Amino acid sequence: MEVVLIAITRGVSAGIGGCELTHLEREAIDVARARAQHRAYEAALARAGCRVESLPAIDDLPDSVFVEDVAIVLDEIAVITRPGAESRRPETAHIAPVLARHRRVTFIQAPGTLDGGDVLRLGRRIFVGRSGRSDESGIEQLRAVAWPYGYTVTTVPVSGCLHLKSAITEAAPGFVVVNPAWVDAAAFGDVRVIEIDPDEPYAANGLMAGGRLIYPVSFPRTRQRLEAAGIAIEPVDVSELQKAEGAVTCCSLVFPAE
Repeated sequence: MEVVLIAITRGVSAGIGGCELTHLEREAIDVARARAQHRAYEAALARAGCRVESLPAIDDLPDSVFVEDVAIVLDEIAVITRPGAESRRPETAHIAPVLARHRRVTFIQAPGTLDGGDVLRLGRRIFVGRSGRSDESGIEQLRAVAWPYGYTVTTVPVSGCLHLKSAITEAAPGFVVVNPAWVDAAAFGDVRVIEIDPDEPYAANGLMAGGRLIYPVSFPRTRQRLEAAGIAIEPVDVSELQKAEGAVTCCSLVFPAE
């Protein structure tokens, strides 16, 4: 039976220029262009076989297009996070009722913090980056939720970037694409490692969906490495969203329908 994938997205906030930034210098963001790129990204998700549920923009929450950070959706349960950036915590109230239509929902509680961008799932193994946005309390709360369903949760040190998935993502079953300057791929066990081109430090973020990898056009050298490994690429331009320290995984929550 074919698995139906759901992709939850949210429109680009009119206030995205006021987004949180940690490792990038602030640049002007063209909101109209960002919205056009986001629509093209949603179309790429649809071509990958996802049923896209597009939520309206929230103009007073600048980072709200990055829905991945406010929830983690496992096969059995959804975890609403408590983002490390205080300005992003109001976003959780907007995503919880949406996910409640698909999964039982639970919440990370204060004082713990956890960003979904720090959470990488490889099968029944969950890896969580110990970053500036996710702390030990948040990680331990996720572990307590996940272990009854047969998941292991492993903490991974991250440095030099915002989130774990800035440094490593799943590129295809059994493959990861990684920036070795930001995370040690040995922590992830028996996977085939594709290293990014050193001149493209942000190139380790791709979104696997429907047998292909949704991947930014801004990293052509790393794309060549991925294609040489036999990985099918669905190219997208997310250059305006990248100015907000965003990436392709950030902009959706992709999970199988119940």
